[in-house]
Amino acid sequence: MTYQFIQTRRDGPVEYVTLNRPDVRNAFNEVVIRELTEWAARTAADRSVRVAVLAGAGQAFCAGADLTWMARMASFTLGENVLDATAAAAMYAALSRLPIPLIGRIHGAALGGGAGLAAVCDVAVADDRAVFGFTEVKLGIVPAVVSPYVIARIGVSAAGELFLTGMRFDAAHALKIGLVHAVVPAEQLDARVKAYVQEMLGGGPEAIATAKELIRTVSERRTEETIGLTAETIAERRASSEGQEGIRAFLEKRKPTWHHDIQRDKPQSHRDTEK
Repeated sequence: MTYQFIQTRRDGPVEYVTLNRPDVRNAFNEVVIRELTEWAARTAADRSVRVAVLAGAGQAFCAGADLTWMARMASFTLGENVLDATAAAAMYAALSRLPIPLIGRIHGAALGGGAGLAAVCDVAVADDRAVFGFTEVKLGIVPAVVSPYVIARIGVSAAGELFLTGMRFDAAHALKIGLVHAVVPAEQLDARVKAYVQEMLGGGPEAIATAKELIRTVSERRTEETIGLTAETIAERRASSEGQEGIRAFLEKRKPTWHHDIQRDKPQSHRDTEK
């Protein structure tokens, strides 16, 4: 099958899928979301595929949402935002439900929804220069649709730090909190991915599919139950005045109105604090 913004390649029982919008650092738009969803459905039905590898072309894995797409969101109604966000939530769910291992090959930037893609992979391998971030609050929105996968991967405590600050972090920190499973120099990235592929090809296909389903079943809450909640949450934030201001500020390359730089504040004197 031919896609516009993703490339696929088969090597025996291994399927390689690559986000292919290098000019915008493989940012998401509605076409990418639809194509990844379709790819996941096709791959899930293909019993000859044993392992899949997800990567990004060019200088980044995935830098989050496409600017042009975000600009269109600014004029979406709440209902349109719900439909749009539901499609994104369904994409992550489809990737998560794959009955085969999904390995993430992470390099460059993995931001916002791109960091969410790292979380939805069963195993993620990053190069040591990769940069991650759940930066949505900087835009007045939240990482809603990726939250079930991220929280399951890194836990409530780490998610609280990263979701509430929106800060970027390096591959070493991603490894420490469990977002990725291995960090290697860039020149060793493909070799480490291949090593994981070989390990997974050594397992029984039915056993691996059962193991994946077991992990989902015994988790506290099935991600399918969160699709409506997370889609409505991000849709409401996008349609809010704060979300609209955050997106406009980002597109206009300025600070949003709520931004407050404490480093520029004049510190109070000891005398002032005693008044």
